[in-house]
Amino acid sequence: MSATPDSTLANPEQRIADLERQLAEREAELAEARERETATAEVLQVINSSPGDFAPVFDAILEKAHRLCGAAMGSLGIFDGDTWRAVVQRGYREPLASVLRQPSRWPDNPLQQELIDGAPLVHVADLAQLDLPIARANVAAGVRALLVVALRKDDALLGTISIARHEPRPFSDKEIALLQSFAAQAVIAIENARLINETREALEQQTATAEVLGVINSSPGDLAPVFDAMLEKALRLCDAAFGIINTYDGELFHPVAMRSPPALADTFRSAPNLPRASRHSGLRRIVLGEDVVQIEDLAADPVYQEGEARRVIEAAGAHSYLGVALRLEGKLLGTIGTYRQEVRPFSDKQIALLQNFAAQAVIAMENARLITETREALEQQTATAEVLQVINSSPGDLKPVFDAILEKAHSLCAAVHGALVVRDGDQFRAVATHGLPGQFAELLRQSFPSYPGAPYERLLQGERLIHIQDQAASEQTYPIGRASVEAGGRTLLFVPLRKDGTLLGYITAGRQEVRPFSDREIALLQNFAAQAVIAMENARLITETREALERQTATAEVLQVINSSPGDLTPVFDAMLEKATRLCEAGFGELDVYDGQHFRVAATLGAPAAFDEWQKRRPAAFGPGTAPARIVGGENLVHTVDLKTTEAYQRGDPMRRALVDLGGARTHLIVALRKDSALLGIIAVYRQEVRPFSEKQIALLQNFAAQAVIAMENARLLGELRQRTEEVSELNRGLESRVAEQVDELGRVGRLKRFLAPQLAELIVSQGDENILESHRREIVVVFCDLRGYTAFTETAEPEEVLDFLREYHGALGPLVSQFEGTLDQFSGDGIMVFFNDPVPIPDPAERAVRMAMAMREAAGALIADWRRRDRELGFGAGIAQGYATLGQIGFAERSGYTAIGTVCNLAARLCAEAKNGQILIAGRVAAAVEKVIAVEDFGSLALKGLTQPVSAFNVPLAAAPPALRVIEGGPQSV
Repeated sequence: MSATPDSTLANPEQRIADLERQLAEREAELAEARERETATAEVLQVINSSPGDFAPVFDAILEKAHRLCGAAMGSLGIFDGDTWRAVVQRGYREPLASVLRQPSRWPDNPLQQELIDGAPLVHVADLAQLDLPIARANVAAGVRALLVVALRKDDALLGTISIARHEPRPFSDKEIALLQSFAAQAVIAIENARLINETREALEQQTATAEVLGVINSSPGDLAPVFDAMLEKALRLCDAAFGIINTYDGELFHPVAMRSPPALADTFRSAPNLPRASRHSGLRRIVLGEDVVQIEDLAADPVYQEGEARRVIEAAGAHSYLGVALRLEGKLLGTIGTYRQEVRPFSDKQIALLQNFAAQAVIAMENARLITETREALEQQTATAEVLQVINSSPGDLKPVFDAILEKAHSLCAAVHGALVVRDGDQFRAVATHGLPGQFAELLRQSFPSYPGAPYERLLQGERLIHIQDQAASEQTYPIGRASVEAGGRTLLFVPLRKDGTLLGYITAGRQEVRPFSDREIALLQNFAAQAVIAMENARLITETREALERQTATAEVLQVINSSPGDLTPVFDAMLEKATRLCEAGFGELDVYDGQHFRVAATLGAPAAFDEWQKRRPAAFGPGTAPARIVGGENLVHTVDLKTTEAYQRGDPMRRALVDLGGARTHLIVALRKDSALLGIIAVYRQEVRPFSEKQIALLQNFAAQAVIAMENARLLGELRQRTEEVSELNRGLESRVAEQVDELGRVGRLKRFLAPQLAELIVSQGDENILESHRREIVVVFCDLRGYTAFTETAEPEEVLDFLREYHGALGPLVSQFEGTLDQFSGDGIMVFFNDPVPIPDPAERAVRMAMAMREAAGALIADWRRRDRELGFGAGIAQGYATLGQIGFAERSGYTAIGTVCNLAARLCAEAKNGQILIAGRVAAAVEKVIAVEDFGSLALKGLTQPVSAFNVPLAAAPPALRVIEGGPQSV
């Protein structure tokens, strides 16, 4: 129906009214939007102006939310995963306001539990309609309508924002969306605060770490300032009231840094702390292996309810405790512990922070140890260098060396007294003392024997060292021990001076208190003992060198006289006798020549006048048992320690009486001058005191005797030498020819030994016929062996490892070829080919071949077992065949070999290829030849590559025990 004019006029008016209404609504919506944007901007401005502090941010958010959402009250709180508490609230009256400020557990609040379970919000239009305790409490406080929105970050619940009304009127969708927007801003504020706080904490930690490292760097080797700085930083950053750093020596804890109430500090300083017997105490748990121990409340822990621990805890007001172990490579070095005076557990970050400080403490302790060790090593090296300098500046003079060694050793080992004692036979004598009372030092300088039970007696028996913890604790049964106790000695260390197992003496270090020497100090004293041995050995060598030089000089001078006086013995004998008496430290001497019946004086030196005159008036007769008679009887040397006690002197032998009574001789040494067992004379030296000649002096006189013989023979030899010069030349020419022939023969033997057993090679050369090596046909037994898994081994192993294995393998199996008189055809990698019965026929070649293969299997088995322990899977197999082959030399002049060619060789190789690890497969002919002496087992017929007919094969089992062997001509044979 068409509109009437009136309706047409009415419709525009209605339309205008509708438009005006819609415009008003849009303007209201625009105002609301602008207000929301303004509120959001203001909240963001508060976030920006309060970095790290979300309380003013929360307050601004809640105020804007209340105003824009028309709420009368509300709160904004945080959730830590277990409890919730309000950070800011508006409009709530007491006591509900106080309840909201206290942490509460959400399982008691079903509405909040929905948020924990994942709900984005909780909206209750009228709490009075809910039959819940929390709803009734809110209604009693004037709350009817409630809207709670979760604050989430990556699905994690961080807290809530809530608004409420006094009347039961639900919140609109716009108001809910607005509160969700404010919730998002609150999450941003929380996350910003977290990041800023973490950054601030990280910076504080880095600063503290840098400061501690600075202290470590500025206090090398001094741990006290490091521990103090470390503990101060740890307590501040971990928000702890007091703390302590302990070191641990394996038994006790020792406080090294404390920041604590006086009652606790005094207790810790009074004595080292022993880990408590209870496995649950903090220190004890760390000793047992825990790295971090946290006790929420010490006062409530049963372990700390009694005794000193309870008293200290009460006096210090300690509650929450955190202890961290200081460990290096699993070894406990100490602990760092922090305490709070309220029950408030330490956070994971604070635990990690304390662990970081613990790691720095370990670094500082290790640095200090290394610095201390370096300093000690430098002191030791300096002391060693100074001792070596003394050794170098005092060649042959041990006194200053021993004094320097003793002074340095005692200084570095913290010893107050001691001695360096040398051994002379069965006696001991101090050659250097340090810090000992005069009377005791003098006692040690006098020779003293080795008493039973004395420390040096134990050193004589071979003990490495003697470490006496407290010598006053036991009765000393020998004089030196009693004197040592009287001198104040308590802890003693005896270190031997040994050379090639022989005890040369010992060095001691002592303390006047009971304090054992450390391993480092023992090692240090052993090092000084080694230096003392070096000094003694140097002195010995220098003395021997000096004596040897004197002997060589004397010998050279005598030889020079011999050379300058050919045929004239008088100057030679005079020079020789002078050198001999001087170097042998003799009073006088003489040299006599022997004509087969009588001795005649040829030279004398230093003899007393009365004896010399008596000797000139009487013939040089000698009675039975005297030295000349014994020399004539065949002795080459007569050494009499005391002539006056001899039987010849007692019976009144004229010569012996004259020597002793007129010449004053007591000890004499006589050496025969012999040439080809013919007695030519004697050389004699005499001492006018009872003092035996040393072995060196005896050897020296024997050397002069040899020179005298040279001199006596020299004239005769000169003539004979001229006459026989040509004869010698001719002999030399003949000798050169024979040597050339022998060299050629050795070369031939060497070439043959490369592929023949040594005895066969030598047989061919000795017969002088190498024609047997020419090409010929003969029945032989061929052995072919190689390794299972060798190819895989070479593919995975390094070339050097393969070469090492082949050297061991060939070295073990190669000698067996010669032992069983086989002929080696070739070594080719792991493959070895050997044949028997050629080039020289031998008895029982098949048996020899099998026995050699069995020996190779045993030798290879030992090597393979060793290489399997190195993850190398290898095995050994062999094949043996018997038949005719063509044999002969191959190669060229510079390099040749001896080989066999024929089906029998192929058959042996194919059998070897078929053999499994440990098997020795032999052909039927071989089995028939050895079955009576070697156990074999039928392996069946095998179709082998390259052979048209199957081959009967037999295996030589591992269990086969070889029969007894007897040695016969030609090599080993079974019996």
